[in-house]
Amino acid sequence: MSRLDPPIRARRRALTGPDDLIREGLAAPEDRDVLERVAEGFRIRVSPAMAALPGQGVRAQFLPQAAELEVRPEELADPIGDDAHRPVRGLTHRYPDRVILHATQTCEVYCRFCFRREAVGEAGALAEAEFVQVLDYLRDHPQVWEVILTGGDPMVLSARRLKDMLDRLAEIPSVQVIRFHTRVPVVAPEKITPALVAALDIRPAVWVVVHTNHADEITPGAEAALSRLVRAGVPLLSQTVLLKGVNADPDTLEALFRALIRNRVKPYYLHHPDLAKGTAHFRLPIAEGQRIMAALRGRLSGTALPTYILDIPGGYGKVPIGPGHLEPQEDGSWTVTDPQGRRHSYRDL
Repeated sequence: MSRLDPPIRARRRALTGPDDLIREGLAAPEDRDVLERVAEGFRIRVSPAMAALPGQGVRAQFLPQAAELEVRPEELADPIGDDAHRPVRGLTHRYPDRVILHATQTCEVYCRFCFRREAVGEAGALAEAEFVQVLDYLRDHPQVWEVILTGGDPMVLSARRLKDMLDRLAEIPSVQVIRFHTRVPVVAPEKITPALVAALDIRPAVWVVVHTNHADEITPGAEAALSRLVRAGVPLLSQTVLLKGVNADPDTLEALFRALIRNRVKPYYLHHPDLAKGTAHFRLPIAEGQRIMAALRGRLSGTALPTYILDIPGGYGKVPIGPGHLEPQEDGSWTVTDPQGRRHSYRDL
């Protein structure tokens, strides 16, 4: 599909379909047929902040492509096993001490590589009766120490709705940490309002994990939104997906991680792409990802380096898959590879 580069201008609403993309110059009229075919299976939504950015590293994440119509045999509707670990509607309980609370199925942007892209947009916020079931489950399972709000994107909810949910979660003594996973501070920074920030000021420790994949996403508006959260005492982490055609090289990731650290966001996870349907064009070999991580270790301090991980298909959890630096030898010693690729002998006890 062809790509046009229109002049950057303010847009007041999200772009949600082929007509919007063509009218705004983000897709060519001759691409309409492909856009409509993609939209039949996967929703389209691009926030004004992201639609205004010209770089391919941003646009490839949000603009539909013909490659999405190719679904490979290994690709799955539920690649990380949400449904296999869902005791009540709206809740995933995969690890003993933490749960995922699917607060909504709506996002400010619909990423073309998302492992939940077939479900997002189908429903709004979790219904009251369903949230009551979630609270009952948490009371009955005091081993759950952390509740992770995701969706969709929980920060699309109103500050009033979020405050109500958080206040009720805070009434459960065993819930000690509430973690948000969100793209909103980057893709719709105007939604990080004083009222929303105030809603996060509760007894369980609140952490926010910002999903972002390219330094161009860290606009002045995003920097201001991150600053509002930091000034309120909310610790910030980031989560990035390693994506061919977006950020799969050391230079691009280095720029992103440095931008995050400058804004007091600790890079947390670098995800190998999930086996979501129609996303093969974003995936790269794990060995290539390991080479990228090895190069970054030679360039960045530990504070700026995330953990490269794979979410094992089927719901079996996340594991680190970064490059190996140690090789055992037959005499009991180790060969250690440094960030420049040089090898050294090391003998421990």
